[in-house]
Amino acid sequence: MSTARSPVSPAPPARPLEYVYAALTLPGAALTWYYNLQFMEQADGFSLLDFAAGGFANPAAASLSVDLLVFGITISIFIVVEARRLGMRFAWLYLLLGINIAMAFACPLFLWMRERQLRVRAARS
Repeated sequence: MSTARSPVSPAPPARPLEYVYAALTLPGAALTWYYNLQFMEQADGFSLLDFAAGGFANPAAASLSVDLLVFGITISIFIVVEARRLGMRFAWLYLLLGINIAMAFACPLFLWMRERQLRVRAARS
């Protein structure tokens, strides 16, 4: 008795949104680190306290810092909940990348992988 396997159909091509998210990962990491490196050069190293204080050096900087903090918390919750909902593994890795590289990198990376997951799931249906 032979069991015939049904051929596995290839996943459909990437959606345009995948390309947008993928394209945003590079400037999200590179531009953030460009300024991080400038800060480290000016400060002769890296001090988390000095870095955080710089984020509140004036009302404009404080506004951006609070905005990023609230966004970071919100997207972190979304990443964990959405990754679990879709069965995506390694959700913790996106959070770790956000802390160590930049949320501007981790967020579009997660959204890119999420779009890929949704595309593959739709192809299976």
